[in-house]
Amino acid sequence: MNETKKQRERAIILAVQLKSQDDFEFSESLSEITSLCETAGLDVEAHYTQNRERSDSATYLGKGRIEEIVELSERGDIDFDVVIVNDELTTSQSKHLAEIFDVKVIDRTQLILDIFAQRARSREGQLQVELAQNEYLLPRLSGHGVSLSRLGGGIGTRGPGETKLETNRRHIRSRIHDIKIQLEEIKKHRARYRENRRKNEVFQVALVGYTNAGKSSWFNQLTDSKTFEENLLFATLDPKSKMLSINDGFQVLLSDTVGFIQHLPTHLVEAFSSTLEEAKYADVLIHVVDRSHPNYKGHIETVHTLLKSLEMSDIPVLTLLNKRDLVSDAHLEDTFDTRYVSSRSESDVAVVKEALSDFIRTQLNPYETSLPADSGKIISQLKQETLIETVEFDEETERYAVKGYARDNSSIVGRITEKRESNE
Repeated sequence: MNETKKQRERAIILAVQLKSQDDFEFSESLSEITSLCETAGLDVEAHYTQNRERSDSATYLGKGRIEEIVELSERGDIDFDVVIVNDELTTSQSKHLAEIFDVKVIDRTQLILDIFAQRARSREGQLQVELAQNEYLLPRLSGHGVSLSRLGGGIGTRGPGETKLETNRRHIRSRIHDIKIQLEEIKKHRARYRENRRKNEVFQVALVGYTNAGKSSWFNQLTDSKTFEENLLFATLDPKSKMLSINDGFQVLLSDTVGFIQHLPTHLVEAFSSTLEEAKYADVLIHVVDRSHPNYKGHIETVHTLLKSLEMSDIPVLTLLNKRDLVSDAHLEDTFDTRYVSSRSESDVAVVKEALSDFIRTQLNPYETSLPADSGKIISQLKQETLIETVEFDEETERYAVKGYARDNSSIVGRITEKRESNE
């Protein structure tokens, strides 16, 4: 019988440890590139590393180290289909390595782009992947061989027109322009939705954090959804939003976003800026951290740095130190803006909702109002659109005394009454 199961490609990883890089940082980087390979569907056969002042301008690793790998391959000690490099390669390095090994050579950025391409499901996500791929490819196009070279200038030596290289560049630039126009339309569409939510005073909360920290798990737990979640990097690429009810009825819009990662290339961040727009315009961010990870502090730093580069560092942040069940430290203490939780614990769902409610309260303005006895519908509406603190009925006056918090406390009851009457 013929084997029908698709064989996984085998890969080796090349990595340079710079003199400025400490052992822990380098080990973490190696661990991450290995996880990226597994996420992309590659079987990692071996790691080849080298300590250097800087990577070799022609072959990334030194010539001797490369010859050693070639010799191991020729002897049959190692077999591989792909070479993965734990940095962004120059065109020259990529070309030389491909000629030496005669297999595919993929750098860190290309690997991340490949994972993004596998994960993108929405039209917007697919366009963003294509944009990032084209922007990465454009400066790396270079002529190889006669078919991409131009004839000399002058009479009798003029070329037949555009070279293949120039045609490819023009096609890519044209495609980049078209994608940006399409993404701009999607951006405007999102802006209209956001404006409607602003008019309806919907409070917006976005989950952010390092990839594989548990954002989608918390999105599912809090909103009772079935967003794809798996122990893989970049399991979520397309943004998702759903209403979440806290504090006995207060409605907030919760959004799940793509995870961050160390050394994420600038153009990749720019290409996915519209995916992160839901987070950019949020009133509160929930930063989910994998507390069980040995480098969780480095992950927190990476997220803070990227939030700053995306001009989101001024948005209030509630931090969830997730995967508490995998941490042996007995001295875990919650603070007002930090909670130790586990998405696997049902009781922690209530803890997070209460923490979010308390945190949002600090972002709103207090209000008090008095309502007649027949104001049940108005009180129900107030519970949805504001954070109600207390509702007390005075039997002598036959009126409700309501205290709560709202985004805008000016005539909050009048606006809700007006809205209810217009709906009726």
